[in-house]
Amino acid sequence: MSAEQLETVLAETRSFPPSDDFVNAAHIGGMDAYKKKYQESIENPEKFWGDVAEELHWFKKWDTVLDDSNKPFYKWFDGGKTNICYNCVDRHLDGANANKAAIIWEGEHGEERVLTFRDLYREICKFSNALKSIGVKKGDRIAIYLPMVPELAIAVLSCARIGAVHSVIFAGFSSESIKDRVLDSECNIVITSDGGSRRGKILPLKKIVDEAVADCDCVKNVVVVKCSSGAEPYPCDFNEKRDLWYHDIVKDQPVHCPAEELDAEDMLFLLYTSGTTGKPKGIIHTTGGYMVYTYLTSKYVFDLKPEDVYWCTADVGWITGHSYIVYGPLQNAATVLMYEGAPNFPDEGRFWEIVEKYAVSIFYTAPTAIRAFMKWGDEFPEKRDLSSLRLLGSVGEPINPEAWMWYRDKIGGNRCPIVDTWWQTETGGILITPLPGVTPTKPGSATLPFFGIDAAVIDEDGKEQQAGLLSVRKPWPGILRGIYGDPERFKETYWCKWKGEYYFPGDGARKDDDGYFWIVGRVDDVVNVSGHRIGTAELESIYVEHPAVAESAVIGIPHEIKGQGLASFVILRKGFEGSDELLKELNNLVAQKIGKFALPEKIVFSSDLPKTRSGKIMRRLLRDIATGKDLGNVTTLADPSIVESLKSKYQDN
Repeated sequence: MSAEQLETVLAETRSFPPSDDFVNAAHIGGMDAYKKKYQESIENPEKFWGDVAEELHWFKKWDTVLDDSNKPFYKWFDGGKTNICYNCVDRHLDGANANKAAIIWEGEHGEERVLTFRDLYREICKFSNALKSIGVKKGDRIAIYLPMVPELAIAVLSCARIGAVHSVIFAGFSSESIKDRVLDSECNIVITSDGGSRRGKILPLKKIVDEAVADCDCVKNVVVVKCSSGAEPYPCDFNEKRDLWYHDIVKDQPVHCPAEELDAEDMLFLLYTSGTTGKPKGIIHTTGGYMVYTYLTSKYVFDLKPEDVYWCTADVGWITGHSYIVYGPLQNAATVLMYEGAPNFPDEGRFWEIVEKYAVSIFYTAPTAIRAFMKWGDEFPEKRDLSSLRLLGSVGEPINPEAWMWYRDKIGGNRCPIVDTWWQTETGGILITPLPGVTPTKPGSATLPFFGIDAAVIDEDGKEQQAGLLSVRKPWPGILRGIYGDPERFKETYWCKWKGEYYFPGDGARKDDDGYFWIVGRVDDVVNVSGHRIGTAELESIYVEHPAVAESAVIGIPHEIKGQGLASFVILRKGFEGSDELLKELNNLVAQKIGKFALPEKIVFSSDLPKTRSGKIMRRLLRDIATGKDLGNVTTLADPSIVESLKSKYQDN
């Protein structure tokens, strides 16, 4: 990552302070209040987090807030017993919140459902009892492959209620990806649906699951949610010996099910994320610390108030949906909007129609979506009344200043603060972010650390620098507890630097004169496409499965809408030539193995790649070719002539 790249991120000088009205009404009002609370959280984290945890329900109080005796395998609230589902639902049933809307759902074709907290409690209890009736026990792993319907949240919370470990798989992944995740975690139940709706088409989710589990002996049952709005389900095969209809198994179940008293360090869920080795990593999050961290970040970052209608446009299949659709907002008794469908169906104004219809007050989306909104045109938001909005958020990747300013102007009416949040699957929750009643915001900057987060930009020796590697020097409650089945990989991936004392997220960053953090991208070979982290090694290994391919290299390239796209350089075996047919076959292979969202923008066929004499592929040169930069001195390459050849082919492609 060059100094020039870092400098361009910091070319932004505009700053927008929160309004006096927002400061006066916010949970944290003003910079002085933030600094005092932040200092307390860094100097005495055990007292700080212990006080936060006291706001939630515990069956038994913890023995220690933080146990750091076995670094980096930290434990939070060890000895305590709690249940995150209880804190999301049961805790709200004694007062006025019992009849408050917990989930408002809108389907792609305008279908509506509203579940109050009391309704949600009953549905969770019925499904929890149903899972128990088919033999699910505490610690069992359950894969969930569902569209964005209320049953997705119900399934997640039901697993949490009975102590089963959920592994939600984004309903855009291929059967091969599902199979890998099911086998790695040895899931014995898969929850899916007859189908899902996307841009007016039916996604055959049950068929994809059937293909995935055909060779998974660990799977005993497939539970199928009927998502068709008609009397008959979407067409799908049904294995009478294995498959169970969701509506059949919940029909006669009791509407009460006691929440399991879980140890704070009991595993809550697994969520798989791409890795540089080609094998997805099963990220482990446990109950107590994750519960406390998502509760507080939701409360303060989104400044949640009882009257808010909160909409995070992510899918529950990603960590954003886990933390900031299900667990964090519901612990705060927030009303959460869920939408199953695309932002441009039936037209490009669908999101703004929904904001107006439900008087959404908090809107949290990805820069990829914001850039798409910009491309579609101002006329779509201008047709709608967006005056209900009071707070905007951004998540998934750094947002460019142009998109940030458009978001503030066209969606927020120049009155809504923007919380541009930085965090990861592994962190469990938001780490660096503006607080809406506190922070003067700068377009493109994630600004300042959240409470308890000792973030720093340092070099390889651990010395603080203006630009360098992002690190976190103290543990926080939401931190991942490991990689499933691979503790050594956990240490090598996240604790490989600075003698294992600091967490290394894999991102580069810069701090400006105000102490604001500017995230400048990953320093490894994981590419962020539309908020999806895709390991280039994973893609490269898939290409090589094709009999025509000898070797490949995949890089991230700038993309106007997605933020980053993919470019693939493919070396063919002797006797094969590049063709439209081969290009189609390679794209089909990627779609089958990972999903269509991982398709590259370009595939370039070549006789070789730029390599050092030791055989290392120089991906930096491929990025320079793709972005049109000066390639500099290439005489140290094994074959310098390949660079000009690739440059010409890339431009002609």
